[in-house]
Parts: sequence; C-alpha cells; structure tokens
Amino acid sequence: MEFLASDAMQGRGSGTHDELVAATFIAAQLRAYGIEPAGDNGGYIQQATILRENFTRTPHLSFRLSEKGSPPRVVSWTHGQQFLVVNLSQADFSGPFQKIDIDAGPLAVKPGAIVFVTGKSVDKVREAAPAFLSQGAVAVLSPPSRGRLLRWAELGKQLPEVTPQVEGASPGSGAHFNLIAVNDVAREDLAKVPDGTILHFHGMTAPQKKDSTWNVIGTIKGSDEMLGKRAILFSAHLDHLGIGAPVKGDRIYNGADDDASGVIAVLELARVLGLGPPPKRSVYFVLFGSEEEGGLGSTYFREHLPVPLEDLDAMLEFEMIGRADPAVARDTLWLTGWERSNLGLELAAHGAALVGDPHPAEDFFQRSDNYVFAKKGVVAQTISSYGMHNDYHQPSDDIAHLDFEHMDEAIASLIKPIEWLVNSDFKPEWKP
Repeated sequence: MEFLASDAMQGRGSGTHDELVAATFIAAQLRAYGIEPAGDNGGYIQQATILRENFTRTPHLSFRLSEKGSPPRVVSWTHGQQFLVVNLSQADFSGPFQKIDIDAGPLAVKPGAIVFVTGKSVDKVREAAPAFLSQGAVAVLSPPSRGRLLRWAELGKQLPEVTPQVEGASPGSGAHFNLIAVNDVAREDLAKVPDGTILHFHGMTAPQKKDSTWNVIGTIKGSDEMLGKRAILFSAHLDHLGIGAPVKGDRIYNGADDDASGVIAVLELARVLGLGPPPKRSVYFVLFGSEEEGGLGSTYFREHLPVPLEDLDAMLEFEMIGRADPAVARDTLWLTGWERSNLGLELAAHGAALVGDPHPAEDFFQRSDNYVFAKKGVVAQTISSYGMHNDYHQPSDDIAHLDFEHMDEAIASLIKPIEWLVNSDFKPEWKP
C-alpha cells in the first residue's frame, strides 16, 4: 500500500505512465509469489490500445418543433445552457423522440429512440433513466442531479468528454451510453415535442487519438484433468484518477481505498494459493487498467480471454475494502448483486464474512469491472466494504485513512472459502 498509494505514483491515472509503473510493480509481486505469467509475449502485462475523441467546440442538440398557430421552427440547444452532458459514448447521433412516463407503467423502448423520461418524482425519474439505455435507447434525457444543478454554470464551461473505447473490443458499457441532463425550460419544450420527431446531437471533434492502458495477468493452472479446463477469476483495478483539481492544496488522487486495497486483496490470494499445491480449477489473477474510464482494461481482457468464456465459472472483483462499512457488522465485506446468484451464500456458508450489499440504491453491481463480464453471462460480482465515505474520488483517499486491521480480518475470512471454491466442482449460477 505504501508504494501503490504513495504520492510518487501520482494517483495511477488511467492510461498514464504511472499506471504502467503500478502494473510493473504488481507483476513483480506475482512473480515473487510463483504465479505464472499470462500476459503478452510470455510476460505478465497485457497492453490495450485506447481510442479517444475530444470535442473542439461545444456540442448542440437540435430538432424541429411545430406549435399550433406558429410556423415550424428549428430549436437548437447548447451544452451548458439548456442541457449538460452526463455521459457520451458518441460525439454525433440522431434518433426519433419518445416520451416515457414512469408513473404510467411499463413502456417498451423503441429501438434507436432518444427517450425523454418524465414522472412525478424527479429523483425516481433520474434513477430510472439509465435503464432505458440498456433497453435499446440511443440516448436518454432526464432532470439533473442536485449536485449537477448547483454546478451547472461551472460544468457548462467545460467541453464534455466522449467515453474512450478499446480498439478491437465492443464497448464496455454497451453500444450506446448517451445520458443528457435537461433543465426546467428544456423539459417544458420537450413536453410539446411529438413522438417520432428526429433529434440530432452533434459537435465538432479533433481527429481520434490512440494511447494505451495495461492489465496484469497471472495464473495457476488447474491440477484436475477436467476441472483444470475451467477457471475462476480474481480481479481488482490498478488505476485511479491521477493528478486533478486541488482540494485543500492536494492535487494527487492517491486511490488508497479505491482501489489499491482491492489490488492488495488479490495479491494476498495469489500469495496464499501460490504457497500450496495447485488448485483443481485454473485460477487467474487480473489487475485491470482504466476502470475509472469505463472498464476499458476489463473489456479488452474479456475480448482476449486465455480460456473460452463459457469455461470461466466465476469472477470476483475486489473494490474498496480499505475501510469498514458501518452499515454492516465490523470487518464484514459485502457482495454486489447478492440476490442475483448463489455464489455469495455458498462463500458465506464456508466461512466468508460476507453479506449482501447494504446500498442497493447505489447500483454498485453495475459500477465496477464485474459488470463487463456479467453482461456476457459470467457469474461476476464485486466484494467491497465501501461505507459511502467522503474521501471517495478525493485526494484524501490516502493511506492515512485506511483501516489495516479491518483489511486483515476481512481478507483472512476469505482465504478458506476461496480455497474451497477453486478446489470444488461447485459452479455458481445466476438466479432466474
């Protein structure tokens, strides 16, 4: 932890030289533990190419509006005025308009639609909005969060970013993840727009740029003739936010809890499993780069797996276990998507200090590298003890704020259950 979360690592920014240094350090630890390399060219590190697209001018959203008694007019809105970009996977897109009232009951999304979400409760509308993207919408328009509303002018002065993509891989967050917050005046205008009206989002971008991110991959080959063909994956992400806006004079976002703590959990599992006889199932220890930019490293790894996807029996991501969560018993960890599979119950039955996620409203199941694999059918969940502390994504997420006693106890409770998992023929399954 003193190395990974030190100021010398400058926050391990996604796709930076510091991320590569962190990856090299982690690879050295795996080598010291006798874990076999499974990266590129017989080494531990796997390199992925990242494609970046940046706006050179403020983007606009436009459509044609016809009102009674008036000739049709073209309405053109600007980022920072009528709307704010929350997330973009494309710099330019169009689609037919569709209003969905969440209070009116289930309504199917028309494929390729730009959905405007309405309802009596603004909070419920905001919470419901992203789900329509996974149902086939090209984009979703919804009210802003309170924090975004307070910072509207400040955020509007910044050119929005297009989510980077991995070369040679399908997007980590789905084909479309365009989410736009619209203000009160814009929502009044949208209420008058007929369904089927074509909306256009457009903005000028610079030529696409390429850079890299890095994963670290180690393995222990399974000893059983049949089970050895199957695999369990243990993972965490090695990147964080790098150098950013200063807070109380500190510009280094050390990322001790997020997610150096998870990296250390994976390294400890590698150390312990490396000491004993090879497990019956093959085991992969993978530390992903560029999770903070949308699961880029994990997406690349998923598209270049060392085993067939159907032979990956389970994936456990370790994310933010550096502090105890007051919402659960002391030194207990929780599992995202607990109710979605039978994996958590089995691990707990074998001694893991593991319970269900006490923060379901936060959608943590969909906010880490596990989701990249879950969407492809793998039983993939995240172990955490993030207690919603105020140091999240702040420079104050440093080593001084960690609870090493908690980490010790929590990781120790997983050793025996993990040893059981990698040596058993139990195959985790999703529930209906």
